[in-house]
Amino acid sequence: MAEIGSAAGITGSGIYRHFDSKSAVLVALFDRVIDELLRDEQRILDSVSDIESALERLIAGQVEFVVGDRELAQVYYSEINNLPEEDRRRLRRKQRLYLEEWVHLVDERSGFTDAEARTVVHAVIGAIQSPLFHNTGLPEDRVRVLLTDAARAILGIAG
Repeated sequence: MAEIGSAAGITGSGIYRHFDSKSAVLVALFDRVIDELLRDEQRILDSVSDIESALERLIAGQVEFVVGDRELAQVYYSEINNLPEEDRRRLRRKQRLYLEEWVHLVDERSGFTDAEARTVVHAVIGAIQSPLFHNTGLPEDRVRVLLTDAARAILGIAG
């Protein structure tokens, strides 16, 4: 809380004038992150006409989230199950909405069944998010390239 307060220009305890609890801070933060991913996804879908380009941009966005916002992504995965049930369920619904567009694109591109498309999308997201749980020791730019290449390979997109 002290770090959050410092970043906001207040004391750590000052945060509680705006939020009831640590969980409330995390819920607000996670809402913002998922809303940003949803907005970025919608911008991509509105601005790109071909499926492969849309998938490329979605991959880039997810890679940037994992590499550029690594600490935030780690906090999300370590704390999501500790949130109040109602907040956790609402956040998970938003997360599923985000994934649904990926599934739709993969399904349209490949002709997979819905279950197959979902499996592939989860494999792609899992591959991109895998470095959250260990330190690669690689420079961030290299990690971005490797994760992008792995996602492309899973989707069968030429790089």
